[in-house]
Amino acid sequence: MATKPRLRYFVVDAFTNKPFAGNPAAVVPLDKWNDDQWLQNVAMEMNLAETAYLVPNPTGYDLRWFTPKVEVDLCGHATLASAIVLSHLGSLADESDVSFSTRSGVLKAERHGSRFQLDFPINSEESCEPPTDLLESLNVTPRHVGLNKFDYLVEVESEGILRAIAADFKLLSTVKCRGVIVTARSDDLQYDFVSRFFAPAVGIDEDPVTGSAHCCLADFWGKQLNKTKMVGYQASARGGIVHVEVRGQRVILGGEGVVFADGELAFS
Repeated sequence: MATKPRLRYFVVDAFTNKPFAGNPAAVVPLDKWNDDQWLQNVAMEMNLAETAYLVPNPTGYDLRWFTPKVEVDLCGHATLASAIVLSHLGSLADESDVSFSTRSGVLKAERHGSRFQLDFPINSEESCEPPTDLLESLNVTPRHVGLNKFDYLVEVESEGILRAIAADFKLLSTVKCRGVIVTARSDDLQYDFVSRFFAPAVGIDEDPVTGSAHCCLADFWGKQLNKTKMVGYQASARGGIVHVEVRGQRVILGGEGVVFADGELAFS
């Protein structure tokens, strides 16, 4: 009896040019979709912030993202990781692009040597009254609080305050949102702004580098700084750099990545 072929998987450190930094994502290329419970179970077993699945379609690839707990509508670093895996497999040549069909529409990724650019929809925030549990869980006095399609955005006075936050994740998980972006002006002149991202409600206490959050940060800081091109640093323990450019209602996210692991799933 023929042995069922095993599925390959990859782990990519995204938004970094060295291993053990940036944000790790698993990527599993498929010929066709497995059932949703299998997709969620594999993401749970990977136990990374995101596991991405790719299935070829006539114009590119269908792309879905799962945290260990739920499927999500948008993920930047796992999209970057997916483009890097396609490049690694010889399916994305230098100076070419690929289209991903997703829950957030068609997203394009371009390869320029070791740098990849993602074309994402802008995600503007609007000023709002913060829920009590939000500020209590962060223990900060904000300069500004806003809400976008997915997340709260909290601007604090300084990078020092941002880096010192020790969030109460249990309390923060009760706030009704995907996650919370905390941001400030950068003390380092090579960056325009810094951020951190907390999402305990979807199984990620603190995300190392969050591409989709920069769809909001690019718009927010672009208005504050009167710039269209900026560089953000996500000040997590691993750290990561995201280049952003606002183009109308789109945001270009730029970054690099490293294939850390290449293996097979024993159970498929």
